[in-house]
Amino acid sequence: MTSTASSLFTPTVVSQFQLPHRIVMAPMTRSRSTQPGDVPNAMMARYYAQRASAALIVTEATQISPQGKGYSFTPGIYSAAQVAGWRLVTDAVHAAGGRIFLQLWHVGRMSHPEFHDGELPVAPSAIPFDGQIWKVDPATGVGAMVACPTPRALSVKEIRDVVADFRRAARNAVDAGFDGVEIHGANGYLVDQFLRTTSNRRTDEYGGSRENRLRFLKDVVNAVAGEVGAEHTAIRLAPFLTARGMDCPDILPTILEAAEFLQARGIAYLHLVEADWDDAPQFTETFRRAIRERFTRPVIVAGKYDSPRAEWVLSHGYADLVAFGRAFVANPDFPRRLAEGLPLASFDGSTLFGGTERGYGDYPNWSGTATTAEKSALTP
Repeated sequence: MTSTASSLFTPTVVSQFQLPHRIVMAPMTRSRSTQPGDVPNAMMARYYAQRASAALIVTEATQISPQGKGYSFTPGIYSAAQVAGWRLVTDAVHAAGGRIFLQLWHVGRMSHPEFHDGELPVAPSAIPFDGQIWKVDPATGVGAMVACPTPRALSVKEIRDVVADFRRAARNAVDAGFDGVEIHGANGYLVDQFLRTTSNRRTDEYGGSRENRLRFLKDVVNAVAGEVGAEHTAIRLAPFLTARGMDCPDILPTILEAAEFLQARGIAYLHLVEADWDDAPQFTETFRRAIRERFTRPVIVAGKYDSPRAEWVLSHGYADLVAFGRAFVANPDFPRRLAEGLPLASFDGSTLFGGTERGYGDYPNWSGTATTAEKSALTP
């Protein structure tokens, strides 16, 4: 594929940023922060700077508070040390010519008491569910997927405290040099949990009606946009998610109402993640048209996209940019490889979470003439 034949390689604008193409680096949990303290580090700075040719980088999900943590070794954005660590990342990405948003994260019930001094994770409602998180055993140092317990329900005061945590985290992100923030409202985490009848059975102003289930999302968006500006605020949503006890019969109209609010609020972009497992529900064209009618600002889509699917979704006007995840892991120069039709290297799935530079910062750019090692890693 050449850049002249591809709409992926036409420029576009997101907020005030002039983007040279439409290939976004998707947020991907990599669990490489320095311990103790969940502090971003120089290894992470090199990793993101290597991928600065993306039109936009969205970082791995980053907890807004200790309460918001749900996986081992994920970074935070609430301490001075974390802000300083993220400054290493933003300086490196900007020096390489890139643009980068921080993804703000509160996992809600997708957590484990080990991260909270033995206390239960929090959620809109105390409902048992089928979910697992990645946790490193402190005795062995080995990570594994472990089941989440039934959470406890947040009080109204605690909900307002979480909204304040999002506000502070957004300010910390801007102070760390980020170009903006993306609120993680997808994949069964806290914002998503408030949206769905299957995870939110509250009877107060944060539950029950669609309007009430949307209240937390609106509060968070308003707090973040009020702190750093709507043009520096974005959100990620997952309309067709059914896993993790999130199969809500009212979620599509709920997200369409959210889109109307987000359009009026003037946020930088809406990031729609499509379920990417093999038997996942399909993202329908009917819904794509419906959300596009309500949200005309930039839309990013993500979920097992390849070049033909990306061209299709862009050409139909259903999205403005396409985010790629695992392709960026093994191919730090991924936009160039797509533009020039170069082979793509495959990634080592065993190194996705935790570890060292191996499987993280050691994937090479295309060298022009493949070495023996590169040839062995190239996909057919």
